[in-house]
Amino acid sequence: MTAPSSRRSYDHAIREFTDWYCSEPRLAFNKTVVTRYRIFLEQAHFAASTINLRLAAVRRLAYEASDAGLLSPDLAAGIRRVEGVRKHGVRIGNWLTIDQGPTLLHAFDRTTLRGTRDYAMVAVLLGCGLRRAELATVSVGDLQRREEHWVFADLIGKGGHIRTVPVPDWVGSAIQAWLRAAAVTAGPIFRAINMASRIASNGFSPKVIWSG
Repeated sequence: MTAPSSRRSYDHAIREFTDWYCSEPRLAFNKTVVTRYRIFLEQAHFAASTINLRLAAVRRLAYEASDAGLLSPDLAAGIRRVEGVRKHGVRIGNWLTIDQGPTLLHAFDRTTLRGTRDYAMVAVLLGCGLRRAELATVSVGDLQRREEHWVFADLIGKGGHIRTVPVPDWVGSAIQAWLRAAAVTAGPIFRAINMASRIASNGFSPKVIWSG
C-alpha cells in the first residue's frame, strides 16, 4: 500500500491539476492538455521535483481513468508519455561527506544497548540508503540471506514501489549485533529502549527517528 505521505502528495497534486484544468477553456483530457499543464508549471517557476511529482500524479489519474473505462487506453498512453523536466544543479541540505560518515558511526558507544542500536540504525541509513519511513518499519523478516549476501527483501517504498535493497556485510553485522543484544527475533528490527533498558514491542515512527 502507498505510504500516507505519498497519498497526500498525490491528492494535493491532482487537486492542483483539477483547479488549473477547470480554469482553462474546456479541453479533452489528453497528451496535449497535460503538456500545456507542464508548460504552465515551468512558467510559474516551480521546482523540477514539484513539476515531476504533479505530472506523475496526472499520469496516475490517467491510468486509473483508463482502468475504470472512463478514458481510452490510447489517450492514457499518450498522457503517460508526457516527459517530466530535468533537474539541474545540486541538492541543498545537510549532507555528510565521505569522511563524516565514519566519524558519526565512531561516536556511538557499542558497549551499551542503546549505542548498539543507534550504531545499527545509522549504519542502515548510511550503508543501505533507506528512508526514515523504511527504517522505522523494516522487520526481522525483511532481512534475508540471498546468494550469500544480506538484503532487505521486498520493501515497499515511496509510491508503493517494491524493491530489494542490498545490505553490506558490515551493516548486516551491526544489525545482527543489535538483534542479539536486544533478543529481538521477530517484528520491527529497531525499537525504543526505556530508562530501565527494556525493549519496546513496537517500532519507531519516522518522526521519532528524525528527532532522535
